[in-house]
Amino acid sequence: MTSVPSWLSAFPLRPATEAVDALCESWNVLASQRRPLFNPSSKEPQLTRILKAHVEYVTGRKRGLLGMWSTEAVINKVDFATGEIIEERRTDIVYGFNTEQVGIQIVFEFKKLDGKKRSRTYYLGEDGLLRFVTGIYGKNQPVAAMVGVLIDSFEKAVPPLREALSDKSTVTALKLRPCTSKKYYDQPSKLFSVADFDTEHDRPPDGQTPQSPIRVAHCFLSFAYNS
Repeated sequence: MTSVPSWLSAFPLRPATEAVDALCESWNVLASQRRPLFNPSSKEPQLTRILKAHVEYVTGRKRGLLGMWSTEAVINKVDFATGEIIEERRTDIVYGFNTEQVGIQIVFEFKKLDGKKRSRTYYLGEDGLLRFVTGIYGKNQPVAAMVGVLIDSFEKAVPPLREALSDKSTVTALKLRPCTSKKYYDQPSKLFSVADFDTEHDRPPDGQTPQSPIRVAHCFLSFAYNS
């Protein structure tokens, strides 16, 4: 198994881990029982808005987190020569904090996931993981998180997703870097204990600034009852 790459070794992992752990704790509280507006049939934006409020005002405060939480933050890609807004995206949840050297923003992108191929394509595609590679999510940030909201069991949904990462077209599209022997993911995650695996991706320069690789932790959250 490969070691953590040098470009990532200086990343302030502790505050990031605290944020990821807090988000998962809030999810477990909210998903512990069926709620009228927080359940498997709720749309992703509904789930992330409620989750962000809980982690910000309940779990985050209890844990003493000092960073800032936001949801549906607008990110624009702009041609500054003309003033044209080329692209606009809204992130699901972002946690931002500062060190003495740099400001960090961890983007959490949520996607419902079941055991069907269509769901895996959605998770990995241009509205999911691909946003961290060719889009503007996580720009100039070395770490991000994909969060799969499980509608099927873990066994039905996650192992096939890992297997899909070996498909040649997927490797090319996601600019995947080899991690373990013959695999394009690290399991267990090198970033967060609550994540199942990590993927690492090359990113091309955007014409304004160079882009370093990005490592994405893949976390999977479920409801504590049958849908």
